[in-house]
Amino acid sequence: MTQRILIIEDEPDITEVLKYNLEKNHYQVATAGTGEAGLAAARESLPDLLLLDLMLPGMDGLEVCRKLREDPRTRDLFIIMLTAKGTEADVVVGLTLGADDYIVKPFSTTELMARIKAVLRRVEQRDGEPQGKDLLRCGPIHIDLQKHEATINGEKLELTLSEFKLLSFLLRRKGRVFTRDQLLDAVVGPDVFVTARNIDVHVAALRKKLGKLGSYIVTVRGVGYRFEES
Repeated sequence: MTQRILIIEDEPDITEVLKYNLEKNHYQVATAGTGEAGLAAARESLPDLLLLDLMLPGMDGLEVCRKLREDPRTRDLFIIMLTAKGTEADVVVGLTLGADDYIVKPFSTTELMARIKAVLRRVEQRDGEPQGKDLLRCGPIHIDLQKHEATINGEKLELTLSEFKLLSFLLRRKGRVFTRDQLLDAVVGPDVFVTARNIDVHVAALRKKLGKLGSYIVTVRGVGYRFEES
């Protein structure tokens, strides 16, 4: 089944390059040049993935993302943000609003296509429901949420509660970038007053216990972390 991608971008040259390369890779592509038009198109067609520019005329990309996540019909759409250099703060806001990934302009077509394929693999996994509700798997890593147990090749990992929560949260959302604040909320809750950098301590400890598989937890410079099978 052909996967559908919606490009919301106001620069015609960029839109044309994106459309050409996506169609060459056998994706079905629709485009919109404003935030308002893109929001309407996403609600109407429910694409598999959105490529969403942050700097749009009228309604900007952050507002589009926020509205999509608030709408029950579109809240699960996968979103990759397109952002110019020097807008790190906007990237963090976008990820907090629920974007799944981001790529900085100017970008290489090879990198963009790799990011798109990685996100769309998660669409296939979600639609196919290959994993039980209480079972998470990534290569040799298995997590049983009901038993509250994590193993590598069948050998039990001795994790603290925070480490178990962190690993489960990241593995369930493979490929998606999360800020330190988001991860901290997932691990200790939003009402605990500790600094976001504390998550780095949890990540370092978890990586050590995962051994060679610690490389699956990828640092996204200036933003946070993603879980990505090497």
